Amino acid sequence: MTRLNDVNSTDIFDAIRLGCQTMCSVFNADDSDIPFFGSSVLPEAKLSFSSYNSEAHVPGRHLNALLSAENAAGIVIDDECVKKHADAAFFSYSGPLPLPLNRDGIGGRLVNFRPHHLREGFHALYALAKFRESAQARELAEESIAAIFTHWDSARGWDCKRLGEELGLNVLSESSFIVGIARAIGPLVKLYRATGYGPALELAVVLKEKAISGFFTEDGAYDRDRFGPHTHSTTCVMSSLAQLADLTMDSALMNRVRAFYDNGLWEIRNDLGWVIESSLPDAPSELGEVNNTGDILETALILGRWGYPEYYHDAERILRGHLLPSQLRDISFIEDPPNPENVDGKRDVAARHGGAFGFPAPYGHAPLGKTLISFNMDIVGGAVGSLCEAYRDATRFDQAGHWVNLLFDHETDAIKVESPYTHSALRIRVKRPGPLFVRVPPWVEEEKIEIAGGSSKPQFTNGYLLISSPPVGRMLSLAFPLPRQEMVLQQRERQIRTLLRGDQVEAMENFGADLTFFEPLD
Repeated sequence: MTRLNDVNSTDIFDAIRLGCQTMCSVFNADDSDIPFFGSSVLPEAKLSFSSYNSEAHVPGRHLNALLSAENAAGIVIDDECVKKHADAAFFSYSGPLPLPLNRDGIGGRLVNFRPHHLREGFHALYALAKFRESAQARELAEESIAAIFTHWDSARGWDCKRLGEELGLNVLSESSFIVGIARAIGPLVKLYRATGYGPALELAVVLKEKAISGFFTEDGAYDRDRFGPHTHSTTCVMSSLAQLADLTMDSALMNRVRAFYDNGLWEIRNDLGWVIESSLPDAPSELGEVNNTGDILETALILGRWGYPEYYHDAERILRGHLLPSQLRDISFIEDPPNPENVDGKRDVAARHGGAFGFPAPYGHAPLGKTLISFNMDIVGGAVGSLCEAYRDATRFDQAGHWVNLLFDHETDAIKVESPYTHSALRIRVKRPGPLFVRVPPWVEEEKIEIAGGSSKPQFTNGYLLISSPPVGRMLSLAFPLPRQEMVLQQRERQIRTLLRGDQVEAMENFGADLTFFEPLD
């Protein structure tokens, strides 16, 4: 069987809304509403507890995404959903140290510590402090930063003996600094932006210095042995460093990010932003992870804001070519399993997966050779959080005027944009006076743009069309063809032919795979 998503599902708002519904359906009624981590839809559909990744990991991903969706897109989030995630996050910090900890099993004690989860812990605390003004979250964040400075050293790492013998924690050794505490840089930056708490910025800078001294080097190379094979850690540290550079206006650091984006990142990604889940040489070559794609997207948006419009083009192609199509919308193939004991992890599994993101191939949900098809519930949080950043940056209004960076349907109190992918032309109505900058994709021939509705002659500057005095309250039309072009995606030993219309995929080779995103390309 082959099931197709709608290849024209390119509404960022709708994808965020569906993802929020998913994140509010993952609480385990058999475990005090702690959210599930594990999930599978084939060969058996179920949701499950993880001894390292449930309370320590999922609430942070989801709170960051849910409360960002509320802030960025105005989506109403159920208070009870936020409370359950917050309760789970606070529970994970209630062990012998203010660090995100996990139980060995349902009903057990908080004994498992993975430095990997510091990122997710700070995401939970930051989001609650910023969007809910939670004094408890802010106090915990401050205590957690102090605990890290006490028990971790940049040169020696974690004091595992003290954590284990004195505090009774099982400390999971990470494969590298990047797979561990380095991941926390991004949410520490967000925490500092939200609260102005200086030690959060100090810890982020300490981690940054270690990251650029041995990992994100000037040549931008990727070395699996140094970074570790968990590619999501690599991409989220990259986006974290971009966030820190953006906060501190650190051009040298941003150059390191850009060097890696332009060079080493291509060892693990393709032209549509798909990223391999593991970079081990024997890892499945077409098994991806959407979190990783989201990190690339967020980094591209920051680089675009820094005056490099080619990264906005990459962001648009990533959204249209992989991230949005990979959201699980057709759930008709998922069958709820027999459940004579009425276990919550086996109830309504299909419905609770609608809107999820997971581990796709470029062509679909079921990578060839994989029989286990899963959508671990943390991933929907990562993807939706990134989509919120794209929604914020699709257009903006600042002292220079109006900016149209991504050519999606979008409306704010300053501008309305109708996409050329869903309408006969790119149509823009500004609601406030000010110059209008419209990003022009590199495949558009400037002389072929037909402009109607404006009086001033446009200028082209740094990848944008500038209209200095657009009419306020009237629609401006920019018509240009969306050319069809063929692209070949290199997936280690396989090449995947892909047909695009503009930056949107119309068809793709799928080699007979099930659960595909696009029409097959013969």
